[in-house]
Amino acid sequence: MKKVLITGANKGIGLELSRQLAQKGFYIYLGSRSLKNGLEAVKTLNDEGLKNVEAVQLDVTQQESVDEARAVIGKKTEVLDILINNAGINGIEFQADTPIMHKAATTSVDIYKEVYEVNVFGVVRVTKAFLDLLEKSSEPRITNVSSSQGSLTLHSDPNYKYYQYKGVVYQSSKSALNMYTINLAFELRDTNFKVNAVSPPSTATDFNHHLGKATVQTAAQHILKYTLIDNNGPTGKFFCEDNNPETGEIPW
Repeated sequence: MKKVLITGANKGIGLELSRQLAQKGFYIYLGSRSLKNGLEAVKTLNDEGLKNVEAVQLDVTQQESVDEARAVIGKKTEVLDILINNAGINGIEFQADTPIMHKAATTSVDIYKEVYEVNVFGVVRVTKAFLDLLEKSSEPRITNVSSSQGSLTLHSDPNYKYYQYKGVVYQSSKSALNMYTINLAFELRDTNFKVNAVSPPSTATDFNHHLGKATVQTAAQHILKYTLIDNNGPTGKFFCEDNNPETGEIPW
């Protein structure tokens, strides 16, 4: 049974990824910043008949927590087949259901630090910690859950359909994540690793006060489509079917 670690997996898209992968016969390590919330998520899946899942306390912003999660999982398995770096925040405050978008000219550096700590540095911490277990898989996969909001090409094009939707902190954090993805894929290009960035459609979750239109089921399906690829599949690519329904690939 192949093993999967998903960060930020106790709710939203992460929980649905856990559900769909468990249904496909994978064993899931469900990473959750709060172990209590992780255990509640596992109970939800257990009640659905999915027993091949367990919670692991994992706060991606804390190196000690990441190291402890690596130690716990390392005692249970010598191989990790898939890492999905799903944990993320936008740092945006809402007034009623209206997001207060971050402006490049006025936003505090502290807000950048808060968001980057999860969206960028958290991915680096977790990936580095679990790379040795992934290297032992015959088909290692790393999927970084990104956003088309991080595409420099699309968001510098006045004709892009979402051109007016700006938010410098979240967007730049995903651009940084994308560059990390490019570099990691390059470094692992002569192996069986497949490292890709995948943007789900705007999804109705707590992340955006449920303002998105897509369901978590659809979002998870999109992410898994580019995660569960064979050794002939793509690597070092950026996918978002909301922007390119035909091939899925979008520009960085």
